[in-house]
Amino acid sequence: MFLLIAALIDVIGLIVLIAVFKLNPFITLFLASLALALAAGMRFTAGIHSFELGLGATLGHIAIIVALGTMLGKMLAESGGADQIAHSMIDFFGEKRISWAMMAIGLVVGLPCFFEVGFVLLIPIAYTVARRTGKSLVLVALPLVAGLSVDQGLVPPHPAAVMAVSIFKASMGRTILYALLIGIPTAMLAGPIYTKWIEPHIELPPDNPMADQFVDHGAERSLPGFKLTLATILLPVFLMVIGSVADAVAAHGSTLNQALSLLGNDDMALLIGVLVSFFTLGKMRGFTRETILRFSQDCLAPTALITLLVGAGGGFGRVLQDSGVSHAIIGLALKTHVSLLLLGWLLAALMRLATGSATVAMITAAGMVAPIALQTGYPHPELLAIATGAGSLIFSHVNDGGFWLVKEYFNMSVPQTIKSWSICETIISVTALLLTIAASFVH
Repeated sequence: MFLLIAALIDVIGLIVLIAVFKLNPFITLFLASLALALAAGMRFTAGIHSFELGLGATLGHIAIIVALGTMLGKMLAESGGADQIAHSMIDFFGEKRISWAMMAIGLVVGLPCFFEVGFVLLIPIAYTVARRTGKSLVLVALPLVAGLSVDQGLVPPHPAAVMAVSIFKASMGRTILYALLIGIPTAMLAGPIYTKWIEPHIELPPDNPMADQFVDHGAERSLPGFKLTLATILLPVFLMVIGSVADAVAAHGSTLNQALSLLGNDDMALLIGVLVSFFTLGKMRGFTRETILRFSQDCLAPTALITLLVGAGGGFGRVLQDSGVSHAIIGLALKTHVSLLLLGWLLAALMRLATGSATVAMITAAGMVAPIALQTGYPHPELLAIATGAGSLIFSHVNDGGFWLVKEYFNMSVPQTIKSWSICETIISVTALLLTIAASFVH
């Protein structure tokens, strides 16, 4: 119990130092990690090493994703491609329904890729739509990230959801069907509906340094074709879909299987997308090699702080694990006698709060609940996978890389990010759980 209280005090102190005393978030995360390590009885050097390992492991993935995604976004902006997509969306859906359109785009693009990938792919379009319509970025982009988040936790073929289905030995087809029936109304509530209520309470600064990187300086030219622009941005998504079905198309370990898996790897898919964009949105638009090189270099500077903060969140999450806080949380949850659906959700929710990673939370909770479900012959493994995924999305906070991505790209304060993004995640988690429980009664 001491560890749980220490962790709670540590997180509260972290938020206060950042939000009230305006201490640098990276330094605060580092200090909070060390304080928790010492409170848990870890040696000082062990606490530092744990933070380094967590930071390094997180940056190993996120740095590549943010860098390549930002380059692709820069090409979309400079070529006028983001403007073209924004115009087309506004014309088709109308300004009054733009938040619903953004939610739908998030749901579609987020199916094959992790949250961070979909986020960096689509945020330039959100910036452009907000600028063209004169609406708040919160109203435009929060429904987008709600759609992406629903996919991450609930809907195969998203990689994390696929792993949960495999662990529970559930039917992939039925899981997809149930996840869509549960996920779509969940995204509606947490996205456009909640956004409409919270947006008036969040006043963003007039200048957004990240949005300024995606100003379409090519707007005075004729815009690139809509189909070509859409094909360019969806190419990485298409490649990830190919990767997700590699095992179904070819025998595991075969040459074809390895080739498809390589193409579908997040990093490789984005790299191919960026290289293609240099031609379709660069060379074909009349940009020289020198200009394209400048675009790809200049856009990286503003991402340095974001990448570092995401890594620091991973470092804090690793300290939570190594200090024993995560095990203490799991032990507490297992002592409660609840239904398997609620137990799966609860374990994933507690792991999410402790580690910050939805994927880690989902897989860990599924690994703990699956043996019980298989031994007792639980009749709804598909719903169990969805409930566990729902738990993994609860209340994103300072140890979650997604929290810092949303905060920095939206240019919000920590309290504003909690009021918008963290509550949005909690609405997704709780709504999906309630709908899953309801589905178990009519299944």
